[in-house]
Amino acid sequence: MTKRYANLALIYAVIAMVFGVFYREFTKFYQFSGKTNLSVLHAHYFALGMLFFLLLMVLEKSFAFSADAHVGTYLVLYQVGLNITGLGFVLRGLTQVWGTALSRGMDASISGIAGIGHILLSVALILLLLKIKKHAA
Repeated sequence: MTKRYANLALIYAVIAMVFGVFYREFTKFYQFSGKTNLSVLHAHYFALGMLFFLLLMVLEKSFAFSADAHVGTYLVLYQVGLNITGLGFVLRGLTQVWGTALSRGMDASISGIAGIGHILLSVALILLLLKIKKHAA
C-alpha cells in the first residue's frame, strides 16, 4: 500500500504543478492582475494531495492501517472530495479572470460545488484518522 500512496503523491504533485503553470499562463494571457481562486489550486493540491499521501505512506509504515476494512473507500471519498473542491476553485477562478457576471443561483452553485467537496474531504479525513488511531493503540 505504501507504493500506492507514493504513486498518488506523485500524481497530485504533477497536478499541482500543472495548476501552477495554468494559473500563471492563463492570467497572463488574459492580462489579469486581480485576485482569483486559481491562485490557490497549486497549494491545495500540493498540501491536500501530495503531502497528504506522503504522510499516509509514513503512517502506513508505522501502523499498517490500510488493511483495515473501509480504508480504501475512505481514500476514494477523500480523492473525490479533493477533486470536487478543485473543480469549484477552477470554476470560480475562471469566472473571476473572465469577469463573468454570475446570477445569484450560478454563484451559489459554484460555492455549493466547493462546499460539497470540502464536506467529503472532511468526512473522509476524520474517518481515516479514526482508523489510524485505532491501529496506533
